[in-house]
Amino acid sequence: MADSPLGGPAPEPSGTDTARGPGRVLVAVYGVFALAAGARAVVQLAVQFDEAPIAYLLSALAAVVYLVATVGLARGGRSGRRTAMAACGVELAGVLVVGTLSLVDPAAFPDATVWSGFGQGYGFVPLVLPVLGLLWLRHLAEQDADRPDAA
Repeated sequence: MADSPLGGPAPEPSGTDTARGPGRVLVAVYGVFALAAGARAVVQLAVQFDEAPIAYLLSALAAVVYLVATVGLARGGRSGRRTAMAACGVELAGVLVVGTLSLVDPAAFPDATVWSGFGQGYGFVPLVLPVLGLLWLRHLAEQDADRPDAA
């Protein structure tokens, strides 16, 4: 068993670690989206805020949600999974609500957000990503429930 940086024994890896297998890909994609949406929002808020403040604030919110999902998935464990599940749920709701509103009332969104048109500007990844995240987290929860040492 390897030692941790503090000299104690390292924890045994859990069979339901969120950042293994497909979880690693989710962590990477969420991280890239957090950076992309965050950078876009910072520039838009700093330079063009008066043009479409709601759209730019929604992009900033998306960046925060992606960051929270990234941290939750990377952290793992029960609290990390709960955090990631909440972030994925907020993201899915945001994509569905903003996507619908941006199609029903395009004038309300004079400039696109990350979630406009259900993430069309990002290849619909913002629509698919939370679904994949929630499916992965559900899979891990089912694995936990099947473990004999799960309480």
